[in-house]
Amino acid sequence: MSDSPARTVSGPDGRPRCRWCGAAPEFFAYHDSEWGFPVGDDIRLFEKLCLESFQSGLSWRTILAKRDNFRAAFDGFDFRRIAAFGEADVARLLADPGIVRHRGKIEAVINNARRAVDLAAECGSLAAYFWRFEPGPHETTPPQTVSVSPASIALSKDLKRRGWAFVGPTTVFAFMQAMGLINDHAEECVIRLEAGQARRAFTRPG
Repeated sequence: MSDSPARTVSGPDGRPRCRWCGAAPEFFAYHDSEWGFPVGDDIRLFEKLCLESFQSGLSWRTILAKRDNFRAAFDGFDFRRIAAFGEADVARLLADPGIVRHRGKIEAVINNARRAVDLAAECGSLAAYFWRFEPGPHETTPPQTVSVSPASIALSKDLKRRGWAFVGPTTVFAFMQAMGLINDHAEECVIRLEAGQARRAFTRPG
């Protein structure tokens, strides 16, 4: 399936953006400044993987609207602090109307935070670990034509082997798209070039 203008929508400035932006006005700012730009910060990487797991079965609009609430509830997604959460914190989070109150997903964040502490100690940083799974040029597919990839399957399997939860290959692929491990902006999207330039200038951790 080839890319085409049909895979874009006009942004507030009249220029084309990835079509999914048309689902909500607030998506444009997120798309233009965050989605697809490379991230090497451990906290942001951990946050995004957690938020993608919370999105499972829901819309990204719901999660984006609650993102500040999630950050407040989970200590800014500092995984070293979350690793110390206990049952009292689970109860607190389940009573918090500002987030998605799903026990399994909340407990997964705490579990994953503990696994993240171990992983950062082993690899030097979470970023060094995650960027090992950046697909090579020969592994790329036309933008926004798949929801999983060999790289996301490999990363998902390795995370599960390490004890992480709610990290299926679709969730992981969405994480890789958002964190710039791939440039999945539509070919016609005006932000694709910016994201590509940022990826070329990005120093891969580790």
